[in-house]
Amino acid sequence: MSDPRDNLAGEEARGGPAHAGPATAADPRLRSPQSLETQLCFAVYAAAHAFGRAYRSLLAVHDLTYPQYLVLLVLWENDGSTVKEIGNRLFLDSGTLTPLLKRLEASGHVRRARDRADERQVSILLTEKGQALRGRMECVPDEAGGLTGLDLDGRVALLDTLVNLRGALHAGAGDGEGKAAPGRRGGQGPGAGVRARAPKKKAAPAGAGTAS
Repeated sequence: MSDPRDNLAGEEARGGPAHAGPATAADPRLRSPQSLETQLCFAVYAAAHAFGRAYRSLLAVHDLTYPQYLVLLVLWENDGSTVKEIGNRLFLDSGTLTPLLKRLEASGHVRRARDRADERQVSILLTEKGQALRGRMECVPDEAGGLTGLDLDGRVALLDTLVNLRGALHAGAGDGEGKAAPGRRGGQGPGAGVRARAPKKKAAPAGAGTAS
């Protein structure tokens, strides 16, 4: 079996991407592609859990859970959104979203209203309490952003990368099970280990948040 370091040296000789300094045993490119540390999907998964723990302490004073906070963020942007619209924004199905909305309603932050023209449509409206909470929580995004250890430029760059990654994964999932997305070789799609080449970065969406 060839030494992975030989492959790296050959890649650089052909004009491939160079890295700072010589490869070491700690370099993820020298580990097995099935090593946990080389899995991009696990790094994102673990970071999401870390964000959840960080927000738990920030939101406890407001007696909110992180999913409830996300619902309020949607409503602060578009009060009166329907249950379906909120679910689409947050990538949540009705079975997960309905209990969240009921708890927010029970705590007095929102109220539900059925569309008179179509009773199947339920709109979620902020109460005065829910509206007032927006001003009291203005500092939360900056506080959460500060916990990342990244400056503003770093958070903007990471946000753009993750938004593009999410879009690529959704597009790839639509290609059908077991079918590689165009332009990618088998085993090198999104979520593969770090040894896979990343797709070219797309333009960041306008107005993307950067605080956290």
